[in-house]
Amino acid sequence: MAAGEEQSREYLRRHRLPELLHRLGALLLFHRPEKPREFLIQVLERIKAGRRAEGEYPFLMDEANVDAMFSLLDVLGQGHIRPAQYREALKTLGLSTEDLELEDDVNITREVFKEGMKKKMLESWSV
Repeated sequence: MAAGEEQSREYLRRHRLPELLHRLGALLLFHRPEKPREFLIQVLERIKAGRRAEGEYPFLMDEANVDAMFSLLDVLGQGHIRPAQYREALKTLGLSTEDLELEDDVNITREVFKEGMKKKMLESWSV
């Protein structure tokens, strides 16, 4: 691999630009704004405000969506899901599962699921 290509890859990795672009693209496709450039500028401003703790980060899913996702995963209505289901839900949303330390016999309750999702969504904007 050429030195310039390696430097470019390192730059992208260091600044987590692929993750940022993925999240911005997901927000664009979800909202489908009439003026996408203005929408992206607003999203980036919200990210800046969120970093300064002056506002909310833009999330693709609100609490009702996360609740609905949990309900879809908990098909038997037991009030919990398996760690494998939790990991898949995170992956489906493009969220990291790298630091999850869950034993396979642990039950993930709705509240744990919601808190974990919120934490992972916040982490996703720490670009």
